[in-house]
Amino acid sequence: MARKEDPEFEISFYESVLRRDRRYTEVIEILGGLYTKTGRIPDGLRMDRKLVKLQPANATAHYNLACSLALSKRKADALRSLEHAVSLGYRDHEWMEQDPDLEGLKSSAAFQALLARLKPAS
Repeated sequence: MARKEDPEFEISFYESVLRRDRRYTEVIEILGGLYTKTGRIPDGLRMDRKLVKLQPANATAHYNLACSLALSKRKADALRSLEHAVSLGYRDHEWMEQDPDLEGLKSSAAFQALLARLKPAS
């Protein structure tokens, strides 16, 4: 029998873990994703900022921060964070092109230029 997903239960569980260890980076990352998935964008943004502070060299953390900023309609900040993620080694241009979190950036010349830099020359 398949277990039904319950994001609110998971959020509650991970929040309780985080209360015991505020620097538990894996839990911070999971909570950020759960908050965003359930429409709690400001909470997701808070977790992404916290993770970037704890792991400043983590390219994926900066990418996730860019997504939260884009969802918060903070286009310039999102593009800066995305640029930083790429400078730290984020390379998944195919996901970037289809990521719904970045929808608000896709018409931007800066976003298109960033994608062009990441795509292999054909």
